[in-house]
Amino acid sequence: MRVSFDLDEVLFVSPLTHKTEKPLHFPFNHIYKERLRLGTPELINELQRLGYEVWVYTSSFRTERYIRGLFSHYKVHFDGIINAQRHLKEVQRDNKMILPQKLPSRYRISLHIDDESVVCTMGPQYGFKTYQLDAQDDDWKDKIIQRAEHIKNLPR
Repeated sequence: MRVSFDLDEVLFVSPLTHKTEKPLHFPFNHIYKERLRLGTPELINELQRLGYEVWVYTSSFRTERYIRGLFSHYKVHFDGIINAQRHLKEVQRDNKMILPQKLPSRYRISLHIDDESVVCTMGPQYGFKTYQLDAQDDDWKDKIIQRAEHIKNLPR
């Protein structure tokens, strides 16, 4: 089963509003300015240990190389990355109808974690489950694992 995470306001958060991982050491803290939500590396590695594929699905134009590079400093490896460029090329293509900015079901993603309610409310219409995460929550890792396990055990 595949689980995907949005980046901005989900995995990348402000230290003014959320607990964060320690910043990277010089010079990497000048290359990668984003701060990770506290527990991000632990959660992603635990999901993978439990047998889930973990992806990033972001509407930002950060490159796959940049995303992989940043997370490698935290010993995190993603199974797949969809950024805005890939989404436009593979999902929107030359479609006349404007599709949602994220369409996890196109990539066989079963659970998508996002902060935007509009993305989360489109899940049932487009065939994917969601978990909305935005505010600081000390139990966020456990809640996401529980949601993933619940979805994995649903009858097909």
